[in-house]
Amino acid sequence: MTRILQKIGKSTISFIQEIGQVTRLLLGIFRYLPQIPRSRHLVLHQMEHIGVNSLPLVLIIASFTGAVAAWQAAYQLKGIAPMSFLGGSTTRAIITELGPVLTGIVIAGRVGASIAAELGTMKVTEQIDALETMAISPVRFLAMPRFVAAVTMMPLILVFANLIAVAGSYIVSNYFLNVSYAVFFTSVKRYFVLDDFFYGLVKTVCFGAVTSLMGCHIGLRTEGGAEGVGVSTIRSFVVSAALILILDYVLWSITF
Repeated sequence: MTRILQKIGKSTISFIQEIGQVTRLLLGIFRYLPQIPRSRHLVLHQMEHIGVNSLPLVLIIASFTGAVAAWQAAYQLKGIAPMSFLGGSTTRAIITELGPVLTGIVIAGRVGASIAAELGTMKVTEQIDALETMAISPVRFLAMPRFVAAVTMMPLILVFANLIAVAGSYIVSNYFLNVSYAVFFTSVKRYFVLDDFFYGLVKTVCFGAVTSLMGCHIGLRTEGGAEGVGVSTIRSFVVSAALILILDYVLWSITF
C-alpha cells in the first residue's frame, strides 16, 4: 500500500512539474514573438514544412472523410428525413467537427512527431547545448518559429480540407445517392452558418498551438540517445492527439 501511494505521489509531482515546464516554454515563446521579423526565414521555412508539405496528405484524407460522411448521413436520414437535407447535414458536420479534428490529428501525427524527433535528436547530440554556448536561445531559434508556423498554417489547411471534403461529399451524393447538384447545394446554403466556419478555424488554431507546443516540449526534454528519440516521437503524437480530443470537447462546451 505504501509503495502504491509513493508511486501515485511521484506521478502527481511529475505531472505538475511537466505542466510547469510546458507553461514556462509557452511564456518563453510569447516573450520572443516580437522577434518574428528577425526570425522570418525560420518561420517561413516551418510554414512550408507544416503547411505546404502537409497539404497533399490532408486533402486525401479530407476527400474520403467527406465521402464517408455522405454515406453515413444518408444511412441515418433514411426513413427519418428526406435526402434534400443531405448537403446541409454533411457540410455542417464537416465544417464544425470532422474537418478540424481530423486535420488536427493528421498534423499531430505528421508534424508533432516530426518536431519531437528533430528537436530530440538535437538534444541527445548536444546541438542544443551548442546553441546555448553561442548565446542563442533554443526557444527563439527552435520553438517559436514552429509554434507561429503551426498556429498560422492550420486554419489555411482547414479551408482547403473543408472544400475538398464537401466536394467528396457531393460526388458521393450525386453519383451514388441520386442527389442533384441543385438539391445538394441548396441545402448547403440553407443551413450554412458563418459562425460554424469561424468556430472551426478557432479550433484549428488551438490544435496547432497544442501540437507544436507539445512537440517542442517533449523534443527539448528528450534523453537516452536514439531510443529516447523514438520514445519522444511516439509520446508527442499520443499526447497531442489526446489533448486535441479533450480540447475539442472543452471548446464545444464553451461555445455551445
